[in-house]
Amino acid sequence: MGENFSDVSEEDHFERQLAERLAALRMAAGWSLDELATRSGVSRATLSRLERGETSPTATLLSRLARAHGLPLSRLLAEAEALPVRLLRACDQPRWHDQHSGFERRMRCPPLAGFATEVIEAVLAPGAELVYDEPPVARLEHHLCLLDGQVRLTLQGQPFVLAPGDSLSFRCQGRSIFANPGDRPARYLLAMTVPTL
Repeated sequence: MGENFSDVSEEDHFERQLAERLAALRMAAGWSLDELATRSGVSRATLSRLERGETSPTATLLSRLARAHGLPLSRLLAEAEALPVRLLRACDQPRWHDQHSGFERRMRCPPLAGFATEVIEAVLAPGAELVYDEPPVARLEHHLCLLDGQVRLTLQGQPFVLAPGDSLSFRCQGRSIFANPGDRPARYLLAMTVPTL
């Protein structure tokens, strides 16, 4: 009979994801196996077997590797545990509407475990203004693309007026104001990325 993968596939998938994650981290840092061995205190041979998925790491070993990369162990594991793909149908995307401010928000792409970016679609009613005294996360990266209408974004006192098709990229620091000075709704996509550790 054919092999039954139902009992082992999830664990095997995680082990494979973890091996790929460890190799990707080392390559992104530009380190050889020897350099990572020196930084982590884990032998070169063990690192090689880990990256090829030939052995399972212990918690102590993973902790050493996470420390060498400057990551919390929880984040290293979360990124290995995360499914690389998620389909979210339009009907299942969460919406929120603030009647008071005239702001409507749809979560187009919620962040996955281990991912740093989310994408929202927002609609500002004519005359609406949203004031944020501080960002929820320091240096939160934003990429705003205006689809329809007009938006005036004020960052630390400096105004930027966007027309359809314009985009604005910035790291949010301090006070920001999102406003619609036009006479029709403004619709935009906003990608936000949490700074990496």
